Amino acid sequence: MRLILQRVARAAVEVGGERVGAIGRGLLVLVGIEPGDGEPQIAAAATKLRSLRIFDDVQGRMNLDVAEAGGEVLLVSQFTLLASTARGRRPSFTGAAPPELAEPLVARLAEELRRRGLRVEMGRFGARMLVSLVNEGPVTIPLDFRPGPAHSGNS
Repeated sequence: MRLILQRVARAAVEVGGERVGAIGRGLLVLVGIEPGDGEPQIAAAATKLRSLRIFDDVQGRMNLDVAEAGGEVLLVSQFTLLASTARGRRPSFTGAAPPELAEPLVARLAEELRRRGLRVEMGRFGARMLVSLVNEGPVTIPLDFRPGPAHSGNS
């Protein structure tokens, strides 16, 4: 699983002119699911997203997690995070999980974040989305959670 998280002042997702998800201050999380991903990656990602201290405290130091900062989460599935550009001019997306595996895992990640007390909005899986955001900082952090017991990612 590959995540790109961005600390945002606000973010929104539109599909066909309709706003399907929006948050104020918080995290926009782009989610790429790989073959072999499952509950261990979901649990590790939810724990990391809930606890990562990347919001400023009163001294201006990154010392607060998203909940402590009163933030929300917007999850957007994005298989292109797993693109390979090693050969040719057209990216290969064979590293991305098929939709029948990826969609329920993105939904599970949202469930796990909600279970941890966060307000979570989502994009629409498989849709052509317009994602808008105001990156605060800017702060953008990649996180990888690899399948297999020895690979819990860079978390």
